[in-house]
Amino acid sequence: MPLLTSLGTALYHTGIRLAAPFVPKARAWVEGRKGMWGRLEAKRAGLQGCLWMHCASVGEFEQGLPVLEAIKRERPALPVLVTFFSPSGYEARKTHPLATHVEYLPPDTAANAARLQALLKPCAAIFIKYEFWYRHLHALKEARVPTFLVSAIFRPSQPFFAWYGGAHRAMLGCFTQLFVQDEGSRALLAGIGVHNVIVSGDTRFDRVLEIVGRNEELPVAQAFRSTSAAPVLVAGSTWPDDERTLFAALAHFPQLRMMVAPHELTAPHLQAVASEAPAPLARWSGEATADARTLLVDRMGLLSRLYRYADITYVGGGFGSGIHNTLEAAAWGRPVIFGPNHARFAEAAGLIEAGAGFSVKNAEELRDVLHRLLREEGALRKASDTAAHFVARHQGATRRVVQAVLPWLGPTSDR
Repeated sequence: MPLLTSLGTALYHTGIRLAAPFVPKARAWVEGRKGMWGRLEAKRAGLQGCLWMHCASVGEFEQGLPVLEAIKRERPALPVLVTFFSPSGYEARKTHPLATHVEYLPPDTAANAARLQALLKPCAAIFIKYEFWYRHLHALKEARVPTFLVSAIFRPSQPFFAWYGGAHRAMLGCFTQLFVQDEGSRALLAGIGVHNVIVSGDTRFDRVLEIVGRNEELPVAQAFRSTSAAPVLVAGSTWPDDERTLFAALAHFPQLRMMVAPHELTAPHLQAVASEAPAPLARWSGEATADARTLLVDRMGLLSRLYRYADITYVGGGFGSGIHNTLEAAAWGRPVIFGPNHARFAEAAGLIEAGAGFSVKNAEELRDVLHRLLREEGALRKASDTAAHFVARHQGATRRVVQAVLPWLGPTSDR
């Protein structure tokens, strides 16, 4: 199994390097890792004995951030290394103030894993949700570093539960404690003999409620909202399929205004949205919004606060590999609409069951949902209240995780 894992890793890295001249994301992956070891060596003294938190990308970082914040409140002098797999995650959070250093995850080879352990000598490691790296996890286990998986969710279709999943099951044995989102995940793990499991819930609930609690204003969005009494739909992290569905449905609701924040802010994508969205359109980056029906948000980092200005929200990704963060919208007490590919997201099922989430397969279904929310008496208010209550009653995962992790981090002598 280790040989097959190493071969798979080598082939994956080779594929990325071969694709780099032609695929921007692959090129960013390769270019970003240049000089990685030099940057880590330069920080060696400050990183010794650190807490290492690894995330795939921005979404997982936001999931781990409440835990990191809570730990730093208790251990303010503890150095922290944050690593990312994706270039987008690294670029978005490379200067985060809670981290002593932010870096790319070294490729998952035995040599790299051993080198990283020797350089860091971490006091503990936290991996977020879906991050399983065979060599790094086994190096942590060999070095007897307490290692935790946070906000994980497991499904029967994953390799851990298949006849061929020996290497995956071996990785589970590297964790000191697994914190899972639900009882279904705990039961699946128990079925393969993994019992060091705590059902903690999902730390994203705590994160989105923290953002709502700060209640930070966005003057551009407020100006757009205040120019008309018409209802506003905020569409976040959209892809072209989401946008085509949205624009077709909105043709039947001339009174509905929209703010749209695409997932990728490339010039061709922004231009396509600008040419197809309901007119008149203004861009966040400078045009006046007073007479606009659509506000195109062409800046990163605003979405979690943007939902505040919505009556109804739409979260993208559901016509592709899976929906983005629906909790950011629901936390503001807004009903959430999304595409059909949401089977891997427990919070989406929970929102649908509660009556605050709505899955649509096409523009016609979206039109029906909008009709119900906008024209049936009390429907919008009921869905909005339900969304807020759904998020509020699922908070507390951060506290459960941190209470279990802190004893592994040593005494509070640094306070």
